[in-house]
Amino acid sequence: MKVRYFGHSCFEIRTKGKIIIVDPFISGNPLASAIRAENLKADYLLITHGHGDHIGDAVEIAKRNGSVVISNFEVVTWFGEKGIEGHGMNLGGKHVFDFGIVKYVNAVHSSTLPDNSPGGNPGGFVLWNEEACLYIAGDTALTQDMQLIPMTCPKLSAAILPLGDNFTMGYEDALIVAGFIQCDRIIGCHFDTFDVIKVDHFAAKQAFATENKELILLNIGEDITI
Repeated sequence: MKVRYFGHSCFEIRTKGKIIIVDPFISGNPLASAIRAENLKADYLLITHGHGDHIGDAVEIAKRNGSVVISNFEVVTWFGEKGIEGHGMNLGGKHVFDFGIVKYVNAVHSSTLPDNSPGGNPGGFVLWNEEACLYIAGDTALTQDMQLIPMTCPKLSAAILPLGDNFTMGYEDALIVAGFIQCDRIIGCHFDTFDVIKVDHFAAKQAFATENKELILLNIGEDITI
């Protein structure tokens, strides 16, 4: 399973011959100016919640590629009204897709769609197949519900956690999450895009290292195999 970072909370996942893009906020992110959303391919889009910095370029990408949107029922309905195919889920449910199993898990945040309509409950995803198991937390606070993930999902190969604080948990709470989910390999997201979520990279990595955990802060365009 290969994971490539496109900035903010956007990742491309390549697995079992499929391309999955998570939360494609690209053209609105000046830090991702080297990435061209119009050139991206996607069989599926995973949308954690309805905020504009997560929906971003999703409509354009989905229409151009015929991508299937996977998200909560309200978000999928919103895309459906734009002629985009989707698979709606709700918290605690899982479904078998042709690239693996996806479980939609709890996140503590808010969710309003770009037209100010309700975006339903925010969430995260656990995606697994024979290649790897990846937790994508989405925008969230620290919550004890995360302790349920190792009880209900395969052992995690890696986890994508927000680090930027202010709108989500900061790296200190993300370190607690790493313990909750029993995962020693953490990929950071939702940091540095705006001044209010800038992170001290050295301090964050040191905090994880003291607990014998790896914090990976990918450069935009960089990829990693898990």
